[in-house]
Amino acid sequence: MPGKLFIVPTPVGNLGDFTPRAAEVLQNVDLILAEDTRTSGNLLRHFKISTPTSSFHKFNEHEIVNSILRRIENGETMALISDAGTPGISDPGFLLARECRKAGIEVETLPGPTAFVPALVNSGLPCDRFFFEGFLPTKKGRATRLEFLSKLPVTFIIYESPLRLIKTLEDITAVCGLTRPASVSREISKLHETVVNGTLAELIEFFKAHTPKGEIVLVVGTSQENSNEKKVHKNKYREKQEEL
Repeated sequence: MPGKLFIVPTPVGNLGDFTPRAAEVLQNVDLILAEDTRTSGNLLRHFKISTPTSSFHKFNEHEIVNSILRRIENGETMALISDAGTPGISDPGFLLARECRKAGIEVETLPGPTAFVPALVNSGLPCDRFFFEGFLPTKKGRATRLEFLSKLPVTFIIYESPLRLIKTLEDITAVCGLTRPASVSREISKLHETVVNGTLAELIEFFKAHTPKGEIVLVVGTSQENSNEKKVHKNKYREKQEEL
């Protein structure tokens, strides 16, 4: 009888976000496939999970995916975890899930943490419809992607490193303009979590004065949202003038 693959989200920061169900699954599978066994080892030790682990990351997934499939087909159960968040969302996971489906192997994904959802909701920008870009290309194709994102009629979301944040803000400003509303969330659910809202110009000025650190999610509103903000401020100004 074939085994099964579980895809298990892990906390993006606060260990209190790890669910009892996730801990139970990791405790009971035959093997945990981890993006980095050293990083995951801290989580597993904290929750006293003694299941064996093996590395599964973007540099080896194509080489070992078939051997993993054979082991699951022979009856082993496995769980896939990334360093933080939900595997497959800007982390390894898509390839293994796809190949398991092709082979007729059952895949079960547990609900759980992913960094962009709290960042999006915290931003105060429209979140009924949005576009998740993940990490931008660093060189080839970057300008094309930014041009595409600038024309979207919905909020869009980017993951970025602290070292590249200012450059990315400046690159977005070049296609979206200085006054486009945006939000930067860093260290989500951790001790030093912060959210900075403002126009792109204001964010550039802020982070030039305050060196960014930690995991960063950048949320950018639409040009229409910018127009709406201007209307609100204009109406408030008119109301104030009428009061006077």
